[in-house]
Amino acid sequence: MPVATKLVAPGQIEVGEANPAGPLPEGWVRLHLARAGICGTDMHYFKHFGNAGFPLQNPVSLGHEACAYVLDPNGSDLPEGALVAVNPIIGCGRCEYCQSGQENLCTDKKFPGSALTVPHIDGFFQEVFAFPAACCHPAPEGVTPAELAFTEPLACSLHAVNLAEVGPGSQVLVMGCGPMGLLAAIGALAKGATVDCADMKPELVEKAVKLGARTGYLIGGDSEPVPTLRYDCVVEATGAIPAFNLAMKAARKGGAVAVVSTLQPGANGVDLNLIMLKELSIIGAFQFNREFREAMAIIASGQFDFSLLIGRTFPLEEAREAFALATSGQAGGKVQFSI
Repeated sequence: MPVATKLVAPGQIEVGEANPAGPLPEGWVRLHLARAGICGTDMHYFKHFGNAGFPLQNPVSLGHEACAYVLDPNGSDLPEGALVAVNPIIGCGRCEYCQSGQENLCTDKKFPGSALTVPHIDGFFQEVFAFPAACCHPAPEGVTPAELAFTEPLACSLHAVNLAEVGPGSQVLVMGCGPMGLLAAIGALAKGATVDCADMKPELVEKAVKLGARTGYLIGGDSEPVPTLRYDCVVEATGAIPAFNLAMKAARKGGAVAVVSTLQPGANGVDLNLIMLKELSIIGAFQFNREFREAMAIIASGQFDFSLLIGRTFPLEEAREAFALATSGQAGGKVQFSI
């Protein structure tokens, strides 16, 4: 029987055999997981059984960053055995946001492994799962599952870069060199921007420079301080208030701070005066829209070495160990599952 995982309580994941598969709804296909990544929101759910103030109401399979092989096309145009990147956003297609291409803001959106979708639908940390065919995008030739699994998080970072109107010649600083920060750097570099990065861990700063960042700033100690009043756009990818304040200081007057991190409820200490005094634009970037296909194109270009972003890979059967490492802060990169 296929393996499935289920978050049943804070810090408790059950691993076992999946329930027998039922009939596929019209327009849905059955998929066999190839690769999946643990996102920061998955870690919050794992630790707190909720995220950003929204608690889970019942046990659920986590995971929304994945690629998979088509097991049953169910009459769709997808070939059996095809490798596909899975877009986790299921928009209603009817609301004003879907009609304007903003499915991320859909008023009746379904999203796997999320407390915001009620009743919850299981995420992708399962060996076999079903999903709408329209959400499955065939992999470009030559792209590996390990690379393709970065499509969703890269799309999220690209959304922030696009909302901030980053383009050729833009001066960009990325705060935080975890997976989302490094993906934001990739997105900005792909747009022709000049990118600097900052983090507290030297090994992560080094990765940013290897990916193409001009300068990597090591926060703390005797390192060179992050410049102030310099950047057209600062991408905040840490979720830490001190970093958020530093981002606002680093932005030029009239610049933008694009937020891709999740600030948990109760966080305080943001220097709001900087927003007024510098006429900053604070941009919230939630999920993505057209950026999913854009992310696939960047991955397929071969311009960036996505292996630098991977910390460790686990089989799905070792989900408990994978989450323990991911939430320890010692993974050194994205933790992925491989089947």
